[in-house]
Amino acid sequence: MAEDKKPYPSRVNKKKSSSTTNKMLNVMIGLVFALILIVGAFIFLGQNDGSENAQEPESVQISTETDNEASEEDNGEEQTESTEETTKDEEAADEEQKDEESQEPTDAEKDKEEDKEKDKDKEAEKDKEKAEEGTVTGGTITRQESNDPIVKETIINTSWEPVGTKQSGEHVSVYDTNSVDWQEKIDAITYATGLAEKDMYIMHIGNGGSPQKSIGTVQSKDMSKKYRVHLEWVEKDGWKPVKMDILNTVEGAY
Repeated sequence: MAEDKKPYPSRVNKKKSSSTTNKMLNVMIGLVFALILIVGAFIFLGQNDGSENAQEPESVQISTETDNEASEEDNGEEQTESTEETTKDEEAADEEQKDEESQEPTDAEKDKEEDKEKDKDKEAEKDKEKAEEGTVTGGTITRQESNDPIVKETIINTSWEPVGTKQSGEHVSVYDTNSVDWQEKIDAITYATGLAEKDMYIMHIGNGGSPQKSIGTVQSKDMSKKYRVHLEWVEKDGWKPVKMDILNTVEGAY
């Protein structure tokens, strides 16, 4: 029987197996080390991210507070400006109201103005009377107060002239309302009083104490003016007013 030979690994094979095992261990160690580095990197980076994220709210909060402060300052400035504008508007309105009140006359001022107007009217009336009383073209005007209760005053104007006549020959005073002489008497009365014939009532025209004298009494249609005019006949020139009474009443005046 032949002897079986058992195979034994050679040294070369043992060396190869040992070298392969060492390589595998080295690779595994390298992988472990790499994993350790990767995990450490992740941990480190994670801590940095966490710290940055933790700091961000504080930064946001600070920014928000700053914005709030700025907003409050802006609102405060706007409110201040609005308040100042409102105050200025109120002051302007008060000034305007004061100006209007100052421009409106008070009762005392109104009374003074009325008194001034009355004084002016009185002065104007006096000036008118002075103008009527005094020297006029061709003569003078004299105003005489009367003791007669019917007569307010008597006016003598030496500048009055005869009104002219259409009559010829010897004059005879006529009191016929349709006569020329009557109409010329009315013309002389109108001339002296300033009243138009259509604006007056002829109360009476009668003899003035002689054939060449007449007296006419008239009043305005509104009853505000009453006159008694004394007339004289001037040969070839007609009737001439010589005196005029301003009457208080026509009753008893003729």
